[in-house]
Amino acid sequence: MTIAAVVVLAALAVAGLGATLAGERLRTALPAAFLLVLLGVAALLAWRAGRPSDGPADAGRLLAVAAAALAGGPVTTAVLRLADPARAPGRQLAPRQLGPGDPEVLRGGAWIGVLERTALAATLLAGWPEGLAVLIAVKGLGRFNELKAPVAAERFIIGTLASGLWAVGCVGVALLLRR
Repeated sequence: MTIAAVVVLAALAVAGLGATLAGERLRTALPAAFLLVLLGVAALLAWRAGRPSDGPADAGRLLAVAAAALAGGPVTTAVLRLADPARAPGRQLAPRQLGPGDPEVLRGGAWIGVLERTALAATLLAGWPEGLAVLIAVKGLGRFNELKAPVAAERFIIGTLASGLWAVGCVGVALLLRR
């Protein structure tokens, strides 16, 4: 079961990279749903696994960081699209009004998200959970001037939470593997 969990983590990282590279061409939530299912399968396999040797546990930690970094973008993008009020039935934004799902709000967020998820996963795996507060504070300070717009603040909060929860889920699989 340990090797199977590590293989699924590897598949999650590769699938996440593929979905990230496909980017905006994928307008549905299906890739994100597939990645969530893969994460759930990896967690279930890791939970059922016995005490692993150091090799698979180390590989699991590395792959958890890779999966957090590479697969979190499509999941976060899907969450932002679902949270966009323009997608609500019967609701339309004005032609020039941007919603939280619009990629024009807070440009550069995809790269920041990759770095954020990598740092969050590494911080948690290093046993320094206080680092989460430091990372979120640095991210907030870096975007401070842009967060004055309500739509930017909403995108920041939703994106940060979705991205962070994804990273925590990936780290959870690695922690299950080393118990």
